[in-house]
Amino acid sequence: MSVVFPKSAKVVVIGGGVAGCSVAYHLAKYGWKDTVLLERDQLTSGTTWHAAGLVGQLGASSTITRLRKYSLNLYKELEKKTGLSTGLKQNGAITVASTPERLQELLRQATAAQLFDVNVESVSRQRIKELYPVINDEDILGGVYMPEDGQADPVGVTNVLAKAAKMEGAQIFEKTPVEKILVKDKKIVGVQTKFGKIDCEYVVIATGMWSRQIGEDIGVSIPLYPNEHFYIITEPLDKLPKNLPVLRDYNSCLYLKEDAGKMLVGIFEPNAKPAFKDKGVVPQDFSFGEFPDDFDHFEPYLEKSFQRLPMLETAGIRKFFSGPKSFTPDTQYLLGETPEVNNLFTCCGFNSIGIASSGGAGRVTAEWMINGYMNEDLFSLDIKRFQKFHSSKKFIMERVTETLGDLYGMHWPYKQHNTSRNQRLLPYHEELKKEGACFGVSGEYERPMWYALNNEKAEYKYSFDYQNWYPSIEFETKNTITNVGLYELSPFSKYEIKGEQAHSELQRICTANIKNEIGRSTYTQMLNKAGGIETDLTVICIDKNHFRIISSAATRTHDKAHIIKNLSPNLEFKDITDDLVCLGIFGPKSRNLISKISNDDFRNEKFKFGYGKFATLGSKNVWVQRLSYVGELGFELYIENNDAKEVYQLIVKEGKNHGLSHCGSHAMDTMRMESGFLHWGHDISPEENQYEAGLNFAISYQKEVDFVGKESLLRIKDKKQNRRFIMLSLKNSKPGSPLLLHEEPIYLGDKIVGRTTSGNYSFNYKKNLSFGYISSSHSNEDLSKMDLYIEVGKKKFPAVVEITPLKDKQARFL
Repeated sequence: MSVVFPKSAKVVVIGGGVAGCSVAYHLAKYGWKDTVLLERDQLTSGTTWHAAGLVGQLGASSTITRLRKYSLNLYKELEKKTGLSTGLKQNGAITVASTPERLQELLRQATAAQLFDVNVESVSRQRIKELYPVINDEDILGGVYMPEDGQADPVGVTNVLAKAAKMEGAQIFEKTPVEKILVKDKKIVGVQTKFGKIDCEYVVIATGMWSRQIGEDIGVSIPLYPNEHFYIITEPLDKLPKNLPVLRDYNSCLYLKEDAGKMLVGIFEPNAKPAFKDKGVVPQDFSFGEFPDDFDHFEPYLEKSFQRLPMLETAGIRKFFSGPKSFTPDTQYLLGETPEVNNLFTCCGFNSIGIASSGGAGRVTAEWMINGYMNEDLFSLDIKRFQKFHSSKKFIMERVTETLGDLYGMHWPYKQHNTSRNQRLLPYHEELKKEGACFGVSGEYERPMWYALNNEKAEYKYSFDYQNWYPSIEFETKNTITNVGLYELSPFSKYEIKGEQAHSELQRICTANIKNEIGRSTYTQMLNKAGGIETDLTVICIDKNHFRIISSAATRTHDKAHIIKNLSPNLEFKDITDDLVCLGIFGPKSRNLISKISNDDFRNEKFKFGYGKFATLGSKNVWVQRLSYVGELGFELYIENNDAKEVYQLIVKEGKNHGLSHCGSHAMDTMRMESGFLHWGHDISPEENQYEAGLNFAISYQKEVDFVGKESLLRIKDKKQNRRFIMLSLKNSKPGSPLLLHEEPIYLGDKIVGRTTSGNYSFNYKKNLSFGYISSSHSNEDLSKMDLYIEVGKKKFPAVVEITPLKDKQARFL
């Protein structure tokens, strides 16, 4: 080798595709010059080389839109810096809608894009015909047009990033496969190659479809798997206008790209074909590889392209392409530090939008590594949103048959996947089913989302308007505040910490003053060094030197990783999520109910809010906590798995005397908003601090411990926050009209001042509720007299400020 092969480096990036080169560039640019990229063959030889090269800014989520906008601007900037071409053509892009529901979805995305200054125009059928004269527009209702979008050469983009990385000081070695990632004491120490070992502090896995196998080799879960992806390139077409915008027709599963007088027609179809299906292993030597033609699979979509673009019907096919593209369980990226190995990061899982995404993904990966945390809300892309089972072959090879189609499928609110279900069932699953449960996935669990009434079928009928489960939620929430509701809480993450230092360590990593008294609970957050909110949880003292932590179901891996990383290794830490079932009985009659199935004393003077104790229910010993996420009097019951069915049946039998109703997650989410309770991942994240979120009551400066993030909080403690949490409702509130979700712009007059984070319709208060953040110098009292709006699907709806939560907090203290 002409260049001396390094013996050590700060970082080794594995993978020379567009993602790996972006990470190497950003690390070097931000100061980590001692970065080495290793590519097993040639740059782009995995899947980058055959990418269609679409560079679109508008994503299904605002997080992705933000990163894709950055990518576009980066590629333009680096062309000038390097003198190389990315082949970028900003000829615009059009997405058409042929159903009212699809148009609703596009208009919602276009509305959210305004939050990041992405130029998106809603366009009529007539305007689409002007922009794309050869289209058949008979069934088109409208669409969106992104004038600054376009297409690029994937090899060109990668080479530009690679050259820019080298200019910043990074080294790149091709024909250098990594044979082993070296780990000691759960921390990166180096990599082994055929040219020798490189000692390093960090490794980034940017190896696309090989990532799952590479992770598996060292016990790391990376949930992705490749599908076969299909496109054709036509012979030159005489009457094809030059520089047509990229055309996406999601309802037909199509994208169409004009390129040098030819047309590329690609598909993202339901019932996709997993690649390398026989062994479920991607061959190490699969470079610039293709699969045999499968015209039968492609033909139905080719016919749809004839309908949309009639001139294609007589076109010759120059190239039929089928090659691998990797997909994740939810069509979102895999970024961030792995929970199993410290200083091992991933930047992969781009679900066939790697060219558009990698610029932004490389930036946030580099920032994450250098800072040790993120101050953006990236949980939807964080690899720690997944659990171990997600990367098993059985799960992932079935799931990706669905997620490839999800890319162009309807992004319905509350949508549930159909594949890889029933991973973990509750001991009383069949009983819940008989009660009318419509199940959704929560972590690994099948969890009731709502209960069908009057023997109706328990299934979602997806909509962007009125939800078919609203009658159930109306009944469940009203019955909870009138009688008593039974809620399934088992997926909540549950951890235990034991040891002499347990309390002092919790004081160090939590912001609140953790109560060191058996039975007492403490609501708290944990922060990163910058003061961003990393976890939102409750800590309970079970016994001397024995504490239990309860957090959200969705954050099980994330929260566990954060706690372990900051906790002394001298303590015993255990994830007990699957060891205990948890049921919640909430409502004014909950005390009467529990008192009938137990001889223990649950009167207020003997068992106050925020306390817990062991109690005997029937013949079973159960930990009972007087807490309530729905804001009513209530009890959480933590039950051994073997006892769960018996205790459940006991509650249901006695519940008949107290008007008990089964209640699902939608009812709980609605009632937590009525109570003003925030949800991590929606309303709070590392992007927010406790002062912005109105959670400074959970900060204790009195305790004699410098908790993580305290220094950053002290710097802002007495300053006015530029941004703050706000509760809103619509002036004219009707269920589902509009359907409030999240990422909707909040206006003061004609100016965007914030965005929403959560939305629900409260049947108890007959209000369309929204949580969000605004940047405004006006007080909430002043704002309540001013013109506020929430924009949904390009329509503005007058809103009012809710100064205090709708529900009186005294209810839970009764």
